[in-house]
Amino acid sequence: MFRLEPSMPIYSFKIGNFPINITKEIIIQWVVILILWIGASLLTRNLKQNPSKKQAALEKIYESIKTLVNSTMGEGYERFIPYIGTLIVYLLVLNFTGLIGIPPATQNLSVTIGLAITTFLVVNINAIKKNGPGGYLKGLSHPYFVMLPINIMERLVLPVSLALRLFGNMLAATILVDLVYQALGKVAMIAQIGAPIIVHGYFDLFDGSIQMLVFTMLTMINIKTTAEH
Repeated sequence: MFRLEPSMPIYSFKIGNFPINITKEIIIQWVVILILWIGASLLTRNLKQNPSKKQAALEKIYESIKTLVNSTMGEGYERFIPYIGTLIVYLLVLNFTGLIGIPPATQNLSVTIGLAITTFLVVNINAIKKNGPGGYLKGLSHPYFVMLPINIMERLVLPVSLALRLFGNMLAATILVDLVYQALGKVAMIAQIGAPIIVHGYFDLFDGSIQMLVFTMLTMINIKTTAEH
């Protein structure tokens, strides 16, 4: 069982006057990144023209992500397959850590803000590259100049909505799972062994997958609409 606790710095240091706090969520992310890097390195070694079962499975996953990107964003956006694929895998692993008793890092607002800012930069940098600085600024006043403040607000609200949506849902799921464990603990300690399987199945697997899908779909939609606005 895990309990929801304030995220306290494990280690702190300063760069100039700017404090840097290393929290448990940062360490969880580092561990996840390391595991994914090692896994990707091992799984993509010795790729062959005639694929093995392992390689065929990897190619199937790639094709599924490619199909998702093409069906959502249309042709010409295949360069985003690596980013979208990484986002899918990374969010799934972060959201699923509750299955092994580790609070999901995505229940921390600073983590979801970081992910949302990354998507915000990808969305807007791509739009600037595609349309040029002048075309990008012109798009902010589409369809009429009086819409400029609203369009700017819409761009700025994107990372806020992405961060709060993911954070709120994962935090709520973490609290509810913890409350179930506490309630079962008052009944009998043995009740905590098998009964919470359904709870973890819904809040960790199902809800975690849904939140990943929502974040990813909104990312793809905004990449396309902002560049083509």
